[in-house]
Amino acid sequence: MPKIAVTRWIPDEAVQVLGEAGEVEISPEDRPLTPEELRKFVAGSAAVVSMLHDRIDGSVADAAGPELKVVANVAVGYDNVDVSALADRGVVVANTPGVLTDATADLAFGLLLAVSRRLGEGERLLRARQPWSFHLGFLLGSGLQGKTLGIVGLGQIGRAVAKRAAAFGMRVVYSGRSAKPDFDGEFVSFDELLRRSDFVSLHCPLTPETRHLVDANALRAMKPSAYLVNTTRGPVVDESALADALEAGEIAGAALDVFEKEPDVEPRLLERDDVVLTPHLGSATVETRTAMAVLAARNVVSVLAGAEPLTEVGR
Repeated sequence: MPKIAVTRWIPDEAVQVLGEAGEVEISPEDRPLTPEELRKFVAGSAAVVSMLHDRIDGSVADAAGPELKVVANVAVGYDNVDVSALADRGVVVANTPGVLTDATADLAFGLLLAVSRRLGEGERLLRARQPWSFHLGFLLGSGLQGKTLGIVGLGQIGRAVAKRAAAFGMRVVYSGRSAKPDFDGEFVSFDELLRRSDFVSLHCPLTPETRHLVDANALRAMKPSAYLVNTTRGPVVDESALADALEAGEIAGAALDVFEKEPDVEPRLLERDDVVLTPHLGSATVETRTAMAVLAARNVVSVLAGAEPLTEVGR
């Protein structure tokens, strides 16, 4: 039976699917493996089921050996995988698009509401047992109706966020590589999006071009009353520049589910009431995380059976 290396815990439903194709070995460590540990763990594997914190490059493929046929990344993004290096070694790379669209869009919109309506501040006040009383100026936030939401990257998740925004009476503009004729929203440049938007929500993949896409200049281009929401990949935002911008009052607030040096967070952001922070919960529902793992498992089973994966990267 071929060895299938799973770098961290996955739901039982996915393990059962993998069991149809080989001998499943799951890392006993409840943490990301070090590069050395990862190479040792995958040795002799025909398939690797990886997590977004695993750096899968040519050295990992070489450590797995010539039997390696497929790497199934349990995520939509695959910036942690050197797809070119694996392709050179005849290894297929698959990801898990589609199944986490609604969960991530829900979380993005939840963060938007949390930061604009100051929900974190209000909860912290109550949990600290601070005295308070209702009055018309108490913890005033920003409403959504009639406001403009700028979506950076109109993929499946970006479209799902736009759908939720429409239900709240928001206008939507978007930027990306090209206009989408089938989408009822205004296509604008990234610079114009920053200038016009009351809320900016990031949904672009992490590439060399989008690393630090939101830097000091981008933040200065936003309205002082605007909010930034990031549920895509942490390095799309320069966190130090974001802290500077908040300290200078250049934007009104930010909500982040992903971080530049995850799991670490820019310390200055942790101290601010105008920032909402969650620990990479975009896809964190039982249904979604199970569906992601099962899709990854089915990709493995398909490749080991000699067929094409269901969701191959680049196809």
